[in-house]
Amino acid sequence: MAVTDRKLLERIWKAVASIPRGQVASYGGIAKRAGLPRRARLVGHALKVAPASLKLPWHRVLNAQGRISLPAGSKAHRMQRRLLEEEGVRFGTDMLGSAVTAGRLSLDHAHKLTDDSGASVAEELIRTGF
Repeated sequence: MAVTDRKLLERIWKAVASIPRGQVASYGGIAKRAGLPRRARLVGHALKVAPASLKLPWHRVLNAQGRISLPAGSKAHRMQRRLLEEEGVRFGTDMLGSAVTAGRLSLDHAHKLTDDSGASVAEELIRTGF
C-alpha cells in the first residue's frame, strides 16, 4: 500500500474513532469529516481493512438512510444492531426495514469532540500515535 493511501485510511480511522458512544454517523459523513468528501465507499473499504488492534467503533457507521448496510438477517447485521442497542441507539421500522430513529451524529456541522480533559479526540489519537 502506498504511503498516501495509508494516510487516507488513517484519516478515516481517526474520524470513525471520534464517533461518541451511543451516536452514529454515515459513511459519507465520515468521509467529509476526514476531508474526503464524496468518498463514502473508501470509508467502507477503510473499515474492512482496518487492523483489529485499532478497536474502531465500526458499528456506529450506517448508510445515508440511517440503516445498517450489512445484509438483513445476517449474523453481522444482528451483531451491529445489538452493539448499537447496547449503546442506547433506538431503531424504528418502516416499509423498507429498520432505520435508526435516534442517536444520529451530524458530521455536516463543524463541531469539536472533546474528552474529559478538553483535548479533542482527534488530537489525542494523534498524540498517542494512533
